[in-house]
Amino acid sequence: MYNRLIRHSGNKDLFQAVSLSVSALASRHPFHLHAEGLRGTGKTTILRAAGQILPPIVRVQGCVYNCHPAWPHCPEHRGLDAAAIERIGREVVPCPFVEISHSAKVGTVLGSIDLRRLVDRSRPVAALLPGTILQAHRGVVFIDEINRLADTSPELADILLDVMGTKPGRVQVEETGLPVVEMPVEVTVWAASNPDEEPGALAQVRKQLADRFDMAVTMGRPSDYRAVAAILAQRAGAAADAAAAVEPWRGRGDFRDVAVDEGLRSMLASIYVDYGLESLRAVEGLETAARLAALQAGRRRVLPEDVALVAPAILGHRTDNATLTGIMNQLQANGGREPWGQPGAEPGEAREAKPADKAEAGAAPSRWGRWWAELKRRMTMDRPQQERPSGDGERKTGGTGRSGGIADPATTAIAAPPHVAVPLAELPAEKYVSDGDGDRRG
Repeated sequence: MYNRLIRHSGNKDLFQAVSLSVSALASRHPFHLHAEGLRGTGKTTILRAAGQILPPIVRVQGCVYNCHPAWPHCPEHRGLDAAAIERIGREVVPCPFVEISHSAKVGTVLGSIDLRRLVDRSRPVAALLPGTILQAHRGVVFIDEINRLADTSPELADILLDVMGTKPGRVQVEETGLPVVEMPVEVTVWAASNPDEEPGALAQVRKQLADRFDMAVTMGRPSDYRAVAAILAQRAGAAADAAAAVEPWRGRGDFRDVAVDEGLRSMLASIYVDYGLESLRAVEGLETAARLAALQAGRRRVLPEDVALVAPAILGHRTDNATLTGIMNQLQANGGREPWGQPGAEPGEAREAKPADKAEAGAAPSRWGRWWAELKRRMTMDRPQQERPSGDGERKTGGTGRSGGIADPATTAIAAPPHVAVPLAELPAEKYVSDGDGDRRG
């Protein structure tokens, strides 16, 4: 189904974000994704269909916690050595893809006492029944309308904060009759929301939770009638074979093997320091997403254009539009042609020096210096001769020593206005009140 979904200008960013997140999942690195957009545009359809393309996992035979044979983590297997794990065996299973609904309870999401084992007449025992999060280890948890869940179920939002706060995340189950159980979890969270409906955008409802998402993309409606017609025709067709969609994720390698040189890392540090970003997750997500983009492009080194490609999805929900525009302008102006930082410079000093500083050092003028020089040149181009009054009542031509020019703003003296400024309250009323017909009123 997923590989047959219609791509159009409104959903291309979401498809790209899903691709990056699945690549990260194949490298055992959770990369969380949030899709925002108008209702009915297909956000949920795309994210649910993407569950079909997740690469299968290898786990300890029969482990409901999806323990990796090399790194068992659950209460039943984490104390066993490699030989004991091999005796139990291993199996290949589909990658977990589960959903958390708004009606879910803490016990069903985290875990609770296994009543079936507790009432077993032959061997009653108080044991943990793993919840949705624990069963989704090494897979994906999907939450639709997460802005509503954050508003109506703050306790579930708190669980997500723990799960998404670190990589891997962690959960702690506290249930009467059981010892406290704490486990790491590698869970990728995908979510969707409609920011135009109550209670509003996720960043307004729960800013901490919004920041946990590595990427936030906006889903738009299709603007091409042919795309709409294709979507309608597709819904009437048969489901696709998911096996072909999973195949591209095999053998791509680990994104952590993609190199990030020091100059590029200085660029990321400059973005964080110079633009006053609040969360370090912003630049961490930028580096990870740029590595994933390079991996998908078949490269083993990150380029500046990789950063520019992913920056809107990583930073859009973490900063305002003006700041994001400034960052994107910097990335696009750089384009890989000029280094961001100087050798040995601190991250906060990586940006270009001021034009005045460069002039004093005898360096070539910066692009801002060139812009200012061009502005002055255009302002002093030959124009019809103008006259200006001189201090002794004569009329003199204005300019910079060139016939027909206008005053150079860098050398023209500034004269005071002819009258001293007076507060409005001290003026007679007839000076500033009119009847609308040109007559002044007192």
